[in-house]
Amino acid sequence: MIASLRRDRSIIGAGLLLVVALGWAYLLVMARDMGAMDASMGMPSLRPWTGTEFALTFVMWAVMMVAMMVPSASPMVLMVGATVRRRSERSPAVEVALFVLGYLAIWTAFSALATLAQWGLHSAALLSPMLATTSAVAGGLLLVGAGIFQWTPLKQACLHHCRTPLGFVMTRWREGRGGAFAMGLDHGAYCVGCCWILMALLFVGGVMNLAWVAAIAAFVLLEKVVPAGPWIGRGAGVLLVAWGAAVLLGLAA
Repeated sequence: MIASLRRDRSIIGAGLLLVVALGWAYLLVMARDMGAMDASMGMPSLRPWTGTEFALTFVMWAVMMVAMMVPSASPMVLMVGATVRRRSERSPAVEVALFVLGYLAIWTAFSALATLAQWGLHSAALLSPMLATTSAVAGGLLLVGAGIFQWTPLKQACLHHCRTPLGFVMTRWREGRGGAFAMGLDHGAYCVGCCWILMALLFVGGVMNLAWVAAIAAFVLLEKVVPAGPWIGRGAGVLLVAWGAAVLLGLAA
C-alpha cells in the first residue's frame, strides 16, 4: 500500500506539474505575441471585439486560472488521490482527473465573468496595452476592496477550507466518479470564494504583466500552504488598503 501511495503521489504530482507548465507556456507565448502587436500598432485597438476575440480572451483567462490556481490546489488533489487508494486499493487516476475537472469547471465559469469584465473595460477605453485599468479610481477601489476582503469572515472561512485537505475528505467525501466531480465543484467554489478579488487585482497590475500574474499566484500559494498563511493574508490586506488609499488620495491632492 505504501509503495502504491508513493507511486500515485509521483504520478499525480507530475501530471499537475505538466498541466501548470503548459498553462504558463501558453501565457508566455500570448504575452509575447500581444507585445509584438502593440509595438507595431503603437497603441491598443479601441475597435469592438469580434466573436473570435471574445472567445480567445475567454480561453486566455481559463488557461491563466489553470496556471495560477492548480499549484495551490495540489495538496487537496493529492489528498483525494491518497484517499481513493486507501478506500478502494485501486488506481485513483479517474477520480483524480474528475476532481480536477470539477475544480477547473468552477474557475472556467469565473473566467467567463472575467472576460465580460475585460470586455466592459475595453469598451470604455479603460485598458492599457498590458490590460491594466487606466482608471486610478477603479484601481484604487479594487485595491482597498481586496484589502478589506482579506479580513472578512467569508474570506477566512473559504481559506480555512482550502488549507485543510484532511478535513475536507473527512467531512465532505463522496464516493464514485460522480462524487469526485462533485467534490471538485465543491472545492472550486470555496477556492473562488477565497480568491476572486485577488484575481480581480490582475486588472490593477496588468492581465498580461506576467510578473504580476506570477506574484499573485505565489501569494495565493503561500496563503494556502504555509503555516502562517492566514496572517500573511491579513498582513497583505493592510498593505493593499494602504496602497489603494494612497492611489485615491493622490487623485484628491
